[in-house]
Amino acid sequence: MCLSIPSKITHIESATIATVDTMGVQRQVSLDLMAEPVSIGDYVLIHIGFAMTKMDEIAALESLELYQEMIDLMDAESSQTLGV
Repeated sequence: MCLSIPSKITHIESATIATVDTMGVQRQVSLDLMAEPVSIGDYVLIHIGFAMTKMDEIAALESLELYQEMIDLMDAESSQTLGV
């Protein structure tokens, strides 16, 4: 199963490479498979290093909020299991 987290384009290196921010982690991705042009500030979904599709900002932010809630719950469960 693949999990694609919305990532915000923070820098466009060239016509084929961009830097994105995925929940605080910066990485470079290929734009080769994008069907539409992207701009700094756009949200995209990434699969194995390729930006695949552009995403609406509101939907992207809602998804990121849900992912953060899941991370927080997993951290809380882990702390309880470890007795921290």
